[in-house]
Amino acid sequence: MKLLLDTHIWIWYLLGNERLSETLRGAIGDESNELWLSPISIWETLILAEKKKIILNPDPATWIQNSLQQLDTQQAPLSNEIAIISRQLQLEQQDPADRFIAATAIHLQLTLATVDQHFTKVDWLPTLS
Repeated sequence: MKLLLDTHIWIWYLLGNERLSETLRGAIGDESNELWLSPISIWETLILAEKKKIILNPDPATWIQNSLQQLDTQQAPLSNEIAIISRQLQLEQQDPADRFIAATAIHLQLTLATVDQHFTKVDWLPTLS
């Protein structure tokens, strides 16, 4: 399976957060699955740290660099096509980061690993939660 990790799923997995389901923990840990991460998730993680919504030690940039080495993910590209798709999606959610992540999953034909109900309740976006 090819999984695009939503920002919170990536963070939860690396921090060992108990809110991560066994299904997701198993899928992420399964070496036969391909894991993808959008640069938007990196950007979003830095914003969460700046706003003090999460604490990443020793500092956010170092934590991210270490995390990218710890969990083998492929970098999902940002492209003009993804930008266009992000505005065409039929989503209640207007958050630009969420729209880019969903558009990336659609464009690259990836299953989105998420528990965000904005994503899990639509039938046109393959999700795993």
